[in-house]
This record gives sequence, structure tokens and C-alpha cells, in this order.
Amino acid sequence: EPPADFICPITTEVMSDPVMAADGHAYERSAIERWLATKSTSPMTGGELEHMGLSPHHMLRRMIREWRAAHPAR
Repeated sequence: EPPADFICPITTEVMSDPVMAADGHAYERSAIERWLATKSTSPMTGGELEHMGLSPHHMLRRMIREWRAAHPAR
């Protein structure tokens, strides 16, 4: 099983392009962009987001790539 932090809370799948939202949670970029196209709240908390900006989560992306390399059947 992949580590829970590698799973997007929106898609429930291992992320390939993780980004950090204003709520401090990581999401798959395409999923959170679709969410933010119609909402201004956190998918995790339901609270209003301070801003709609998304930041690449480079460390998490690297950790996921390393995990995938070690578990090629996933």
C-alpha cells in the first residue's frame, strides 16, 4: 500500500503532480484546479481558503517517484 500522504484526498489515487493549497494539504494539481474552478473552500476542512494559489510540492513529488521506482507494479 502507498503511504497515505501520497494519496490525493480528492481522487483517492497516488498523486503524480502534487501541489500545496492554502489549507496546507497536498492535492493532485488537476483535481484541485477543477475543485477551485467552482469553489473557494478547502476539500479537506470545508473552510474558506485564504487564497487560490497552488505551489508545487517538489519534495512529495520526489518521494512518490522514489516509491514508484521501488514498487513498479503499483
